[in-house]
Amino acid sequence: MLPLVLLLGFGVAFAAATLGGAMLGFDDHPGQLYRLWHVLTYGPAPWAWDRGWWAGYPELQFYPPGFAYLGALLASVTTGVFDVRAVYQALLWLAYLLPGITTYVVMVRLTGQRWLSLPAAFVALTLSASLASGVNGGVRIGMVGARLAWALLPVLLALLARWLDEPRPLSSAMAPLLAAITLLHPAQLPAAVALLALAVALGVPWQARAREALRALALAAALTAFWTLPLLARLAETRALAWGALTLDDVVRPLPLVLGALAVAAVVDRAPMSAGARLALWWLPAMIVVTALDRFAAEPLGLYWLPADRVVDGAWMALVVAGGVGAARLARRLEAVPFMPRVAVALRAPAVGLGTAVAFALLSIGSETLLLRPRPADWPSLISIERGLRLPDFWSLLSRLPEGRMLFTRSGVPLVYGANWWRPHTHVTALAPAESGRDIVHGTFTHPSPIAALVYRGDADDEPITELTERHDGHTLFGEPLDSLAPSQFNERADRLGIVAVVALDDDVNLLGWLDGTPFRRRLLLAPFVVFARETAVAVPAAREGVWRVALAGEAGGWTSARVAYYPLWRAEADGAALDTRRGDDGLLEVRLTRATQTVTLRYAAGGPELAGLALSAAALVAWAAAALKSR
Repeated sequence: MLPLVLLLGFGVAFAAATLGGAMLGFDDHPGQLYRLWHVLTYGPAPWAWDRGWWAGYPELQFYPPGFAYLGALLASVTTGVFDVRAVYQALLWLAYLLPGITTYVVMVRLTGQRWLSLPAAFVALTLSASLASGVNGGVRIGMVGARLAWALLPVLLALLARWLDEPRPLSSAMAPLLAAITLLHPAQLPAAVALLALAVALGVPWQARAREALRALALAAALTAFWTLPLLARLAETRALAWGALTLDDVVRPLPLVLGALAVAAVVDRAPMSAGARLALWWLPAMIVVTALDRFAAEPLGLYWLPADRVVDGAWMALVVAGGVGAARLARRLEAVPFMPRVAVALRAPAVGLGTAVAFALLSIGSETLLLRPRPADWPSLISIERGLRLPDFWSLLSRLPEGRMLFTRSGVPLVYGANWWRPHTHVTALAPAESGRDIVHGTFTHPSPIAALVYRGDADDEPITELTERHDGHTLFGEPLDSLAPSQFNERADRLGIVAVVALDDDVNLLGWLDGTPFRRRLLLAPFVVFARETAVAVPAAREGVWRVALAGEAGGWTSARVAYYPLWRAEADGAALDTRRGDDGLLEVRLTRATQTVTLRYAAGGPELAGLALSAAALVAWAAAALKSR
């Protein structure tokens, strides 16, 4: 087990220097912590209404909920022992280490050699490049669910390799594994399905294997139906995030080219190989085809739900595994060459394994294909950010303002001086609902809510969101230049959204002179934040005894904003009678009042797709458990 010990030794040393014991506060991490808090506060139903962001949103219905579920489960089990931040940080350690561990396991399965499995596992552990699942994207920035799903792909490969190499049925773990990948991040699902299809094609007899594979896919789909069925049924209530672009910059570098060459060498090598190793090698060209189809066929047709720059992560895992198989086969051929004295024969495998891992590391120098240096200053903790920004005082200030929502002019707070949008920053203001009890609009990272689209570009149309919100921080708001918003137009938007205060950074104050023509004239300073507040409250829906109530004023018989985001599960009534509802042009729920002033009662409850998906998942879980027991 020495190769695995060395791998974990490097991983633990890197994680200790970067992650440590205090939760990260860099970039998206505060928002991911908020989603965990959402499950603990509002329950696990994906459609549960979260009032905190974007005038309300069913937060986990349109974002993969797997990581939040996992964190909430561990937080519930360890209540009184660890707080939610400690649980989050523990999961971050797991997310960092897991790809290396699972890749090592599958490489041992494919090659039968522990030392020769070390290089590929080392690359999987440290791979960064521009991957959402890499060390920078999946750990430092905060796309944790994507990295966990990516780490499960080698487990899937190991199960399929055993299925091909041994005369046995498909593992009963296949369906829940596919379900876990889906719930953690569906962008890894094309890689999983491609791998399963290849296993069917390479197996004999393929017809029988196809039936087993289809049963596993159907069962996985049913297990996740509680999330996917309402997701598909309510797709009009979200916006595809398509701000990334697939490029070859990271591929045309020494290490990926060498891994590709090793994979090609293994394919053309005529020496016997196991069916599992053949599956690993053919996974790479299959994923290249899948990624190319996504980029050049699906995206031009407007299908951005699984963007190619995320799907390509599966191709990278296939490249790492195929390159590792090729390196191991080449090393086995070299074993016959007497390049060492007889007394050192036992050291050949360790020398080749360690030497190859070092060579892979050297090939990445200058390109950051692998992230090898910790640089602790690049991984700020949440507690240090809270101290530097005086966030406890800021949360207290927000909690004392009159009723209404907070509108942030930026998505986050820069951590260094400069003007580049990509400079280090934190979306720590996303924690405002949890820490101050105040609902916010903006103040968090790029989001699929229609109200987010309204803030980013000035409309809530169903077009995909094609730019990161950080690009607009300090420059635009509602699609208009920040320094030239029309006061009258802003007043109307603020009233419909229920805004009682505008929160800016001191860098942007000179751009907000137009606020003098609005009710937001009361200025509160707590550097680096500047709060422009109204003197009077703005009524927004408040939950009590299972219903939401809000006092509205408008024209009798006319449509009035209910100051909450539209969603098909809302029902409105007043004076004991149902009120007509509709989606406003800005994505807000509108109700038709029967009197000029009315207290409207809003009810929110699961509908047909939600209940059907839940029932299907429950039935699938019972069926899987029965089948698993029978197979044992």
